[in-house]
Amino acid sequence: MFRSLKKPDRPEIPRKTIYRLSIYSRCLARLRENGLRTVSSEALAKVAGVKSTQLRKDLTYFGQFGTRGLGYEVEELFQMISAQLGTKSLQPVVLVGVGNLGLALLSYRGFEKEGFEIIAAFDIDPLRKRDKKPDQPLLGMDELEAIIHDRGVRMAILTVDAPSAQEVTNRLVKAGVTGILNFAPLVLHVPEDVMVNNVNLAIELENLSYFIQG
Repeated sequence: MFRSLKKPDRPEIPRKTIYRLSIYSRCLARLRENGLRTVSSEALAKVAGVKSTQLRKDLTYFGQFGTRGLGYEVEELFQMISAQLGTKSLQPVVLVGVGNLGLALLSYRGFEKEGFEIIAAFDIDPLRKRDKKPDQPLLGMDELEAIIHDRGVRMAILTVDAPSAQEVTNRLVKAGVTGILNFAPLVLHVPEDVMVNNVNLAIELENLSYFIQG
């Protein structure tokens, strides 16, 4: 069951809707890059892979806007969604666990384009030789809380092994992190006001396997 996400002075929006808003934002960014100034609900829904009725329902959380016959102003809608998602300015993020997966995520250049900046990475053995040196500072776990406090970090990417995941999560939450992207194969226990998004690649492949069976 999905919990609803509610921020102060913002409408209560279901988690599934927030996921679709992220998709709309990326579609609008591409339209903006292509120089389009307006888009109809039907056209935006088509590129987003949803029904136009669903898109219009999702956008009612912003109130009634758009012009009949002309559609939505691309820039206006993009800015409204960005403000709702909190990505109008770069959000600081920390990454914990710099193994192969963590190193690959640190090398990904798309985060800043989407409004997120990995400001530092942490590992139990930061001096271990790695195939590539990340651009971000690679620090020991003893510096985790200080960086989170000093930089006002509220989001973290967790790429540690399962035995360490809960302990690290407890430290992140205690330091003030309220959003965790979890790649560890473990269900994390967190307070109600902390949101965890789990990424389990094996489960995703298993789901795909079901659908490709002849």
